[in-house]
Amino acid sequence: MTSPIELHYWPTPNGWKISIALEEMGLLYEMIPVNIGTGEQFKPEFLAISPNNRMPAIVDPDGPDGQPISVFESGAILQYLARKTGQFYGQGERDRVNIDQWVMWQMGGLGPMAGQTHHFRQYAPAIIADQRQLAYGAIRYTNETHRLYGVLEKQLAGRDFVCGQLSIADFAIWPWVVPWKNQGIQIEEFPNIKAWFERLNGRDAVQKGFKLGAELRSSGLQASGKAAEEARKVLFGQRAR
Repeated sequence: MTSPIELHYWPTPNGWKISIALEEMGLLYEMIPVNIGTGEQFKPEFLAISPNNRMPAIVDPDGPDGQPISVFESGAILQYLARKTGQFYGQGERDRVNIDQWVMWQMGGLGPMAGQTHHFRQYAPAIIADQRQLAYGAIRYTNETHRLYGVLEKQLAGRDFVCGQLSIADFAIWPWVVPWKNQGIQIEEFPNIKAWFERLNGRDAVQKGFKLGAELRSSGLQASGKAAEEARKVLFGQRAR
C-alpha cells in the first residue's frame, strides 16, 4: 500500500474493532475523527460513505482492481480487511464460516444487547426523572447480556481464542467485553472469558488500537450540563430524516 486507509472513527467499542484489526494486520491508516456527540456523523460527506450515519467506516484507496472503495458497518469492514490481507480469517471455507458466525453473533447479539444495557444502566438515568421507568429495561438487557456472556464462556472452553486461532471474531468481540462493569457483569463468574480477555489485552497491537483517540473522549453522556444534554439528544433522539 502506498496510501493509507482512511479510518472514520470515534473511540467506542465499534471503533476499537477496526483500529485493533488495522494494527494487528499491520496496515497503514489515517484516523479521521467523527465526533458522534456533536453530530458529525450526519454531515453529507460522511453519509456518502456511511449512509446509516454510524461510525466506523473506511475508505481504502487501493480497493478491488486498484480502485478506491468505501465500507461501512464494522463487521463488513472486518471481513473486507481480512479478505484483503489474507490474515485472521482461517485457512479455508470451513474456518471462514465459523469465524463469520461469531462475528455475526457479536453484531446481532452481544453488541446491541450490551449497548442497550449501557443505555439503561449508564445513560438513561440522566434523561428520565422517574427511575422506576428504567427498571424493566435495565433488568431485561442486563440479563440478556449475562446470557450472552454464558454463550461465549462455553465457546472459549479449551480454546485460546474464540475460533481456536486469533481471528477477526476476537477483534469484534473483545471491545464489547472491555466495559463489563458497566454491563453489570462480574467477570470472575466467567473464567474462560477473563483469561481470553487478558490474553488479548496483553497484545501490543490490541493496546495500540484500543488507545487510538483516547484523548477525544470526555466525561460525556452521563455528565450534567448543557454539552452532555445536547450530546444525548444527538445520540438518542434521532428519527428518520
